[in-house]
Amino acid sequence: MARVVTRIKALGHWLLTPGETLYHRVVHAGFWVFSLRIADRLFGLARTIILARLLSPEDFGLFGIATLALSALEAFSQIGFQAALVQKKGDVKPYLDTAWTVQVLRGFALAGILTASAPVVAGFFGEPRAAMLLRVLALSELAKGFTNIGVLFFQKELEFHKQFVYMLSGTLADFGVAVTAAVLMRNAWALAFGLLARSAAQVLTSYILHQYRPRPRLDASLAREMYGFGRWIMATNIVVFLITNGDNAVVGKVLGASALGLYQMAFLFSNLMATEITNVLSQVTFPAYSALQDNVASLKRAFLQTLEVTMALSLPLSVGIVMFAPEFVRLFLGEAWTPMVPALQILVVSGLIRSVVAIGGSLFKGVGRPELDFWMNAARLGPMALLIYPLTKRYGLEGTAIAVVFGSFVALPIWWITSQSITRAGYRAFLWSFLPSAVGTAATSVAIVLGKMLLGATTLINFILIAAIGVVACTGVYLVFWIRCRTGPFRVLGLYEHRGHK
Repeated sequence: MARVVTRIKALGHWLLTPGETLYHRVVHAGFWVFSLRIADRLFGLARTIILARLLSPEDFGLFGIATLALSALEAFSQIGFQAALVQKKGDVKPYLDTAWTVQVLRGFALAGILTASAPVVAGFFGEPRAAMLLRVLALSELAKGFTNIGVLFFQKELEFHKQFVYMLSGTLADFGVAVTAAVLMRNAWALAFGLLARSAAQVLTSYILHQYRPRPRLDASLAREMYGFGRWIMATNIVVFLITNGDNAVVGKVLGASALGLYQMAFLFSNLMATEITNVLSQVTFPAYSALQDNVASLKRAFLQTLEVTMALSLPLSVGIVMFAPEFVRLFLGEAWTPMVPALQILVVSGLIRSVVAIGGSLFKGVGRPELDFWMNAARLGPMALLIYPLTKRYGLEGTAIAVVFGSFVALPIWWITSQSITRAGYRAFLWSFLPSAVGTAATSVAIVLGKMLLGATTLINFILIAAIGVVACTGVYLVFWIRCRTGPFRVLGLYEHRGHK
């Protein structure tokens, strides 16, 4: 009994203490970021499924119009001061008050612009109901401006157990308020109130979790210094916004609010698993790459291991989504959402490519080259912009999805060349990183095909059973790679071996 208590205490200490070495801090951070994304997406998935049953595609499309305008302003005004301070070496405390003051001023500016432009946005999409939604959502931007700037230390110092609590507070508030409001109101306002609750909860939690108390102060020289790095973050955010939301604007304008609701749901589920895995790794690896930027050998090793784990998780999950899409939509969302299935299956390809190139984004920022991330994403925008309108007009949602995928492919050679240049890794090292994922995905595909042939995925029980068989097949392959080659996603098990030598 005493041994059990001792182990529980040791586990609790590990969960709350990042560790002394960079290796242990990265693994500790990875655990908490992964836990956060799992918790966040489980609540988000439950929220989406519940709301899809209570609200119509038109309600989601109406809210999508409002959030599209919100996201546009956020992207075009995101000056990247926090990212600059995370990447910067040395003491950043003298910069905090200036960064926070600019953040507050930005919040007031965004709230004012959203309020004033609401009728124009609503008129553009032919949805006057969106105007009032936009005015209310402006309060969210105003509130977020007052977030404690000290939260950037959660990422800079790899204290992601605090980031976990900070982000999850918003997730829980959004879930509780949105679902309750949907039951009572049965319209798009439920989604808006959930977003407001998320922002308010995170602002409050930011001051509870970090002791820093910002004060109004504006130092122009410090702001210019941060902007030197942050301008590329802002430019990248603008391009990424146009890539990830330009399709929404075209669908909403050409096909209407109901089609937009279908498309946004298809995009959500097609990108959910692959990009979430990358988001976890990117949050952890950005500060880690910053610490390793002067050690090329360690940087190369860390990048290739990240690539290997990302592909080993993203590729089989992406293939699984394609194979299960019709059954998943019918069983979990309902017949009203089935028109989105072809677009969902096409968009999975884009999600997979995004998960790969995003690894390069955190590398570029970590070594102080954010402009490379900008140019890589800018290359995606041109082909998509040229193709999206004619393809949407001719083929509907499927045409939009094809244009998005075509743009994504353009970024791959740029990612490959720039990543090789920075890490000095040869093409064989890249290809070896892809091997476990290729074999694991093949095993998963065979298992799913056989499961569908023998059982059929028409019921919830059979669906879960076949999915479990696919997971077991893939896991078995990765275990073989780990046992024989010490490679694949089980590489994290090396933590315990590594600890044994410390």
